[in-house]
Amino acid sequence: MSDNAPFTMDRRGVLAGAAAGAVLLAPGTALARAGELEAIRKAIEAGHDASVKRIQDWIANPTIAAEKLNVDGGADYMMQLARDAGFQRVRKVPTDGVPGVFATLDAGAKRWMGIYFMYDVKQFDPAEWTSPPLEGRIVDRPDAGKVIMGRGAVNQKGPQAAFLAALHAIRAAGRTPPVNIALVAEGEEEIASPHFHQVIADPEVLAAMKKCMGVIIPSASQGPNGNASLVLGAKGAVELQLIASGEKWGRGPAKDIHSSQMARVDSPAWHLVQALSTLVEEDGHTPAVAGWFEHVRPLTDRQKALIAEAARQGSEADAKKALGVQRWINDEDWGASLERLAAQPTINIQGLVGGYTGPGGKTVLPGRAEAKIDLRLVPDMTREDAVAKLRKHLAEHGFGDIEVNVSGGYGPTQTPEDSALIRAEQAVLTRAGVTYSLVPRSAGSWPGVVFTGAPLRLPAGQFGLGRGDGAHAPDEYFVIESSNPKVAGLNEATMAYVDFLHEIARA
Repeated sequence: MSDNAPFTMDRRGVLAGAAAGAVLLAPGTALARAGELEAIRKAIEAGHDASVKRIQDWIANPTIAAEKLNVDGGADYMMQLARDAGFQRVRKVPTDGVPGVFATLDAGAKRWMGIYFMYDVKQFDPAEWTSPPLEGRIVDRPDAGKVIMGRGAVNQKGPQAAFLAALHAIRAAGRTPPVNIALVAEGEEEIASPHFHQVIADPEVLAAMKKCMGVIIPSASQGPNGNASLVLGAKGAVELQLIASGEKWGRGPAKDIHSSQMARVDSPAWHLVQALSTLVEEDGHTPAVAGWFEHVRPLTDRQKALIAEAARQGSEADAKKALGVQRWINDEDWGASLERLAAQPTINIQGLVGGYTGPGGKTVLPGRAEAKIDLRLVPDMTREDAVAKLRKHLAEHGFGDIEVNVSGGYGPTQTPEDSALIRAEQAVLTRAGVTYSLVPRSAGSWPGVVFTGAPLRLPAGQFGLGRGDGAHAPDEYFVIESSNPKVAGLNEATMAYVDFLHEIARA
C-alpha cells in the first residue's frame, strides 16, 4: 500500500483522501461528485458507534443450525437488519430446514447487484475463550488493534455489518445507492447449506437474482501485512456421517456391552475403523475411492502462475505458525503445498464418536460408532457423483452396512478472471492502494455454485477489506480500529463497499 492510501490509524481522519483519490483515479459520473463521497464519509464516521453496536447485537443473537438454536429468531433478526438498512421488500423464505431471508432495495438504478449473507454461526465452547463469545467485547490485540471478539465476528457478521453500514451511511448522507440490491441470506451455511438451493429456487428470488450482474459475500480479505486476496473460486463441500452399528451390520452388539465380550463378539467400532482405512491410500491423505479423480479438472497454466505469485508474496513461516504445523505433506515445498491446497480433492475425518468418551475408562464394547466426514471437491466434481462413488466403494469393500447420512453439501464454484465483477473488485483495491493477489481457488468452501451454476450462471465471489481471524475457533475477532495503517478498520471497510457499489454502477 502507498503512503497516500486512504487508510490511517486515526478513524476520525480516515478516508479524508478517499473522495479526492476516487475522483482523480475514476472521473466517472458517480464518483466525480466529491461532495457526495465526502458526505457519505462523514456519515460513516458519525455512525461508527452505531455500526459497532450493530455487530455486537448481532453476535449476541446467534443461530446455530447444527443445534437448531434460534432458527426463527435468527431469521427474524436478519429481516430486521435488512429493513433497517433500507430494503423495501423483505420476507422469510421457507425451506425444509432453516428458513432463508430475501430482500430487495430498488433504488431506481439501471443495474442490480446480488449480495449473499449467512446469518448462522459455528458452535462454541465458552470455556475455550478469553472473552465471552456472545458479548462482542472490544479487545486490544497487539498484532491487530482494537477488535470485536465473538462468535461470528469475522465469519461473517463483521464484514456483512460493514456492508450494511455502507447502506446506512448512504441514506444518512441523503443519497441513493447507485445500484439496486438483491439480498439473499441463509441460516445453514455452517452445516454445508443443505437447503439453500430451495431459497434460490423460490420464483421471486430466482427472478430477482437473474437481473444481477454478479454476487458477492462480504468478507475481510486482508492479511496481517495488508495484502488482500481476490478469490476466483472455492472448493465444494459435502458433510456426512458414516455410522457402524450392530443393528445394521447384523454382527456385534445392539447396544454397549462389557468389553470382555470382545473375545467372542464383533466390534462395530473396529468395523468402522477398518472401513475408514480403505478411503485413503497408505500415505494417509490421497483418496482411494475408485473414480475419485475421474472428473477433476487440472489447474491451468494461468492458475499455476497465480499460485506461484501468491507463494512469492506470502510467508511460509507465517502460514505454518498459524496452522501449528512443522511440515507439509511429503515434505513438499511452499509452492507445491499451495498447488495441492487448490487442486486436490479430499476425504477428511472431522471427528470420531463411539462408546464411552468421559474421564477414565468404562470397559465397554460399543454397539455403535460414528465418523463425521467432509469431502472437498474441485471442478468438475459434483456432490451427487462423489457421494455415489463413496457408497459404491464401501459396498464393494464389504462395508455396505455402514450408513452414509449426507447432512449437507454443494459443488465447487469458479468465476472467470476477466468477468466484470472481478474487474470491479480489482478497481476498488487499486484505487485504495491495496496490494492484492488473485487466488485461483480457496480451499475453504461457500455455496457460490448456487450462483455460478445453472440456471443463474453469474460471476460470484468473496470481497471486502478488513481483517479478522479465528473463524470456527475460540477468540474469533474482526478488526474495528487497525494498528496497521495498511489494514482497513470498520470505517475503511465500509467506505470500500460504497466505492464498490459505485464501481458496479459504472462497470
